[in-house]
Amino acid sequence: MDTAVDFVTDINDTFWYAVIALLIGSGLYYTIRSRFIQIRLLPDMLRSIVEKPERQPNGEPGLSAFRAFSVSAASRVGTGNVAGVAIAISLGGPGAVFWMWAMALVGAATAFLESTLAQLYKVRDEDGSFRGGPAYYMQYGLRKRWMGMIFAVIITITYGFVFNAVQTNSIVDAVSSSVGEKTMALQVIVGLAVALIVGAVIFGGIRRISGVSQIVVPVLAFVYLVIGIIVVVLNIGEVPTMFRLIVENAFGLEEVIGGGFGAAFMNGIRRGLFSNEAGMGSAPNAGAAAAVSHPVKQGLVQSLGVYFDTLLVCSITAFIILLSEPEFGSGLEGAALTQNALALQLGDWTVHFLAVLIFFLAFTSVIGNYYSESNMEFLTGSRRILPYLRSAVVLCVFLGAIGSLPLVWALADLAMGIMATVNLIALIPLSGIAYALFHHYSAQRKQGRDPVFRAGDVPGLRGIQVWNDDDVTPVESRSSDAR
Repeated sequence: MDTAVDFVTDINDTFWYAVIALLIGSGLYYTIRSRFIQIRLLPDMLRSIVEKPERQPNGEPGLSAFRAFSVSAASRVGTGNVAGVAIAISLGGPGAVFWMWAMALVGAATAFLESTLAQLYKVRDEDGSFRGGPAYYMQYGLRKRWMGMIFAVIITITYGFVFNAVQTNSIVDAVSSSVGEKTMALQVIVGLAVALIVGAVIFGGIRRISGVSQIVVPVLAFVYLVIGIIVVVLNIGEVPTMFRLIVENAFGLEEVIGGGFGAAFMNGIRRGLFSNEAGMGSAPNAGAAAAVSHPVKQGLVQSLGVYFDTLLVCSITAFIILLSEPEFGSGLEGAALTQNALALQLGDWTVHFLAVLIFFLAFTSVIGNYYSESNMEFLTGSRRILPYLRSAVVLCVFLGAIGSLPLVWALADLAMGIMATVNLIALIPLSGIAYALFHHYSAQRKQGRDPVFRAGDVPGLRGIQVWNDDDVTPVESRSSDAR
C-alpha cells in the first residue's frame, strides 16, 4: 500500500506543476479579457439563480437554474470542504487557505466560461430533458469527437469511481473519530450502509437526485455556516492574528510548522480545485441540464457556486481549525482534524455532530456525482448501459470505505488533474464563442430586456443542437424590464 501511495504521489508532484500553470494562466486570461466578469456581474448571478425554468416542448417545466445549481453544489459542498481543507492545512500550513481563496476568484471566470459553453452545445434527451458538458462542446464546438470521448472516459472514472470513493472514505474517517476507533468491521458496515442508500437514490435518476440535493444541501450548509460563525464570534479577538498568519504563511514570510510557500501553494490549489471544481469540467454537466433562456445565465450561476463553495463553506472550516490552535502539520489529516478543532471550541458533542454532518455532505456529493451518466450516454449513444454504470458506482462507494486515506486522496489528485488538463485545453479555442454570447447577453441587458438566445443570434456559430423556438419557451410572459 505504501508503495502505491508513493508511486502516485511522485507522479502528482511533477504533473501538478503543469496543471497549476494551466489553471492559473487560463483563469487570469479569462478574468482580464472579460474585465472581471466574476465580480462585475454578481447581481446578475443572484438574479439568474431564482428565475423560473423554461418549458419543454411537452409543456412541462424543465430543470431550473437553481436545481442545476443544487446538483453541482451537492458535488462541490462535501468532504472537500471539511476533510479537504483540513488536509490542505495539515500539509501546507495556514497559507494554503489563501491560495484556495485566490484560486476561487480566478477560477470563477473559468467556471463561467465552461458552463456557458455547456449550455450552448447541450442536446435534448428522449424524455425532453437536456444533457451536455465538456464532451459535448468538444464534439460540437471543436468538432473533435475523439477529444470528447477521452474526456467522457476520464470524468466517468474520476467522478463515478474515484471521487465517490473519497466521499465514503471521509465518512469512515469521521465515524471512526466519533466512536473512538477504526476497525475493518466498522469500515465494512459503514461502506455497506452508504452503498445501499446511494444505490436507492441514483437508480431514481437526475430528477430524484436534484430533488434530494435541493432540500438537503442548503440546510446542511446553513447549519455548518452557523456553527462556524459561532466559533468566530467566540474567538473574535484572535481573528486579525489568524488572517495575518494565513497571509504570512501563504508567501513563506514565516515558516509555520514547515509549511512554507511551496507546500502552501500546492496544497491550496489542489484542495481548492477538488472543492470548487472550477475548470475541472464537472459542474458544466449539471449546468447543461438547466432550462434557461440564455446560455450566459447558467454560466453566471455556476460562477456563483464557486464563491458559495470556497469563500463561504471552505473558509468556515479553515476558521474553525485555525482559531482552535490544534496540532497540525505532522502528517495527512482529514475530517478528524476538523472534528478535533471543533471539539476544542464547543465540546466533545461536536465530534459526533460533525460525523453526522460529514455523512450527509458526503452522501449528497455522491448522489450529485451523476456526471458519469451523461458522459456514458455520450460514449455509447444509449441509456441501456446506465444500470451497469450505477452498479459499478455503488461498488466503488463501498470500496472507498475500506481503502486507505492517503491512497484514495492521491488517486483523486491524479484523476482530477488529468480531467482538468483536457478540459482547459478545449476551453482555450472556444473562449471567443463564450464571450460572443456574453456580448449578446449584455446588449439585451442594456436595453432593459430579459436576455433570450436563439440559434442564429450570434453569426458563425456551428454545431448548436437546440436553442430553436421550441427549446426556449417562457414559463410565463416576461416583462419588458430585466428582472
